[in-house]
Amino acid sequence: MRAYFLSDLHLGAPYFKDNKAAERRVVSFLDSIKDKADAIFLLGDILDYWYEYRYVVPRGFVRFFGKLAELSDRGIRIVWFIGNHDIWIFDYLPTELGIEVVDGYKVEEIDGHKFFMTHGDGVGKLKFSFKVIRGLFRSKICQKLFSGIHPRWTVPFAYRWSDHSRNESPLPSREDADRMMANIGSFSRQYLHDHPDIDYFLYGHLHLLERFTIEVEDGKGEKWVKAENNNGENKEKAEVIVLGEWLSKFSYAVWDGDSLEIKRYLE
Repeated sequence: MRAYFLSDLHLGAPYFKDNKAAERRVVSFLDSIKDKADAIFLLGDILDYWYEYRYVVPRGFVRFFGKLAELSDRGIRIVWFIGNHDIWIFDYLPTELGIEVVDGYKVEEIDGHKFFMTHGDGVGKLKFSFKVIRGLFRSKICQKLFSGIHPRWTVPFAYRWSDHSRNESPLPSREDADRMMANIGSFSRQYLHDHPDIDYFLYGHLHLLERFTIEVEDGKGEKWVKAENNNGENKEKAEVIVLGEWLSKFSYAVWDGDSLEIKRYLE
């Protein structure tokens, strides 16, 4: 099986000087793998903002959605993990595009290897303020109230909120990066301790491109080293991969049936 993993495309984000060019790049990449891929896993924040109304489709992303529909029609499995920017996917995209939507995490066996996949915004220790906002965004009551406001007001507000939340940079500071990596590492170590059959942990969200081996020793502590020779034979080791982003890195991972490789898409 050949599977592709990518995250944090943030299509529509104000960071792009030309949003259509950014969308075309993604479409070009998807087109380049259409004869190779058996499955494509989109690990969240694929769109910088999306809110589904019952009878109204937000404008934009026509090329991207059309390519996903084409790939789905070709029999390629597409799994979309909800992130913290594209939270409000309900039934329109699954129905129209034939994709599987996952809110949370998913453990899947691929060619005899266990993959733990999630966007990453909801794992480990979270700041109280972030937990409050995350809870509000996922509240059914708040969603109903939000949907009652005309899109001419909600869409500009959402993009301003998205832009403001980044503090003028798509990348975390070194301090935030270290904190987030430690959080991901701690969560992965504990999960591996409880589920030692996991071979790979895949995350998005951090906008970092990282790959490490995490090792559990007697259920205590963790060891981080550069991933080189972990082939899944030792079930108390697993690789942790943070997939980067498509604002500047254009990075993704590909499983070829035997190993997982990190690549960047250069047109």
